[in-house]
Amino acid sequence: MASNATQPGKDGTEAETIAISILGWLANEPELLGRFLSLTGMSVSTLRQSAGEPGFHLALIDFLMDHERTLMDFCAATGEKPEHVARAHRALSGPPGLDTNSF
Repeated sequence: MASNATQPGKDGTEAETIAISILGWLANEPELLGRFLSLTGMSVSTLRQSAGEPGFHLALIDFLMDHERTLMDFCAATGEKPEHVARAHRALSGPPGLDTNSF
């Protein structure tokens, strides 16, 4: 298994890289992609349009963080470390208690 794991980063670059990796992985997992689309209310066409939107990367990482088995399957398939995904989630979601829906 080739490892595409990211190295720890100090800014949002690592988080964006991980989110893009999640999207690529989901593209090869039709059942999980369907679940992601259902949970987010997106369709395949809106997925393409949303890929550049500010909250999209966070939505991808949230999807993994909300289901440990999916997170671990992603990590096993890509060689990514779960703690890197968690750090990416913190980087994109802001400090604890920050309500990003109020912006």
